[in-house]
Amino acid sequence: MTRFPSIDDLRTACNDRPSGDENAARTATARQAVLTKPPGSLGRLEEAAIRLARWQGRDKPALDEVHVLIFAGSHGVTARGVSAFPAEVTAQMVANFSAGGAAINQLAKQAGASLTVTPLEIERPTADFTQAPAMDEADFLRAVEAGFDAVPEGADLVSLGEMGIGNTTAAAALAAALFGGGGADWVGRGTGVDDAGLSRKAEAVDAALACHGETLSDPLEVLRRVGGRELAAMFGAALSARQKRIPVLLDGFVCGSAVAPLARLGEGGLAHAIAGHVSAEPGHRKLLAELGLRPLLDLDMRLGEGSGACLAINILRGALACHNGMATFAEAGVSDG
Repeated sequence: MTRFPSIDDLRTACNDRPSGDENAARTATARQAVLTKPPGSLGRLEEAAIRLARWQGRDKPALDEVHVLIFAGSHGVTARGVSAFPAEVTAQMVANFSAGGAAINQLAKQAGASLTVTPLEIERPTADFTQAPAMDEADFLRAVEAGFDAVPEGADLVSLGEMGIGNTTAAAALAAALFGGGGADWVGRGTGVDDAGLSRKAEAVDAALACHGETLSDPLEVLRRVGGRELAAMFGAALSARQKRIPVLLDGFVCGSAVAPLARLGEGGLAHAIAGHVSAEPGHRKLLAELGLRPLLDLDMRLGEGSGACLAINILRGALACHNGMATFAEAGVSDG
């Protein structure tokens, strides 16, 4: 049976936004106050530990079951010359993931995380969204469901990423439709387009906004009309994680744009999300500001494939090593002043 028979059913699911465990968060906050350090001296590591406590529902969180989920899709808009790489690179990179040869393979292994790559009909590109909706309703809902079902029960953390030539153009169109502005406000060089390619990207975004008009007032219609299958899947995974009270780690501009409809559908829609990094794609910093998320890392990365988020897993492991392993003042026999 289809999990989401219609967009209205998906909308209903999006309104099911369980809260985190405030008791666990309070207990974790109290623990931070009595560890052998000046209050607040570990800065955002303390915030990260408390956030994980809230969403895992335990005052001493764990990162034993960490899952990196990568989704791949193909985009019809690539026919407009918006990428420095040909569309067939998407399938070639999926093969590289399977062979263990990509950056994300190395980073997931180093972070002690499992890696799952889900290709979403990459042999069948979405429609060119400057002329028609990227996906019909059934196609869109299948992609959302694939992402939703990819999140394992009992995970301690889910880290999201993507692969899809042309998807920074889709991300820019999503951001523009959700938060205002035009193509020039949101596009970047992506895989490395020249000035002419950058202009084509901006023109494609503006053409998409004009094509779809007032239908873009609905965040789910935005994702269906100017997104892509891998973006819809990341949205579904973020929704699934929220319903299962699993914290989710976000990658770059494409990932952030994909899950942004959750924030637009209701206040606190991304309360369970942590921004792993801010990428070199210029729209990402502005997008994070719109979402109210502060990135853990700023390393000028722009690879995608979940790499920045995966690298941030190590920061979270450090946060929990201190939170769970440090002695309290009483345990250490240290005066707390």
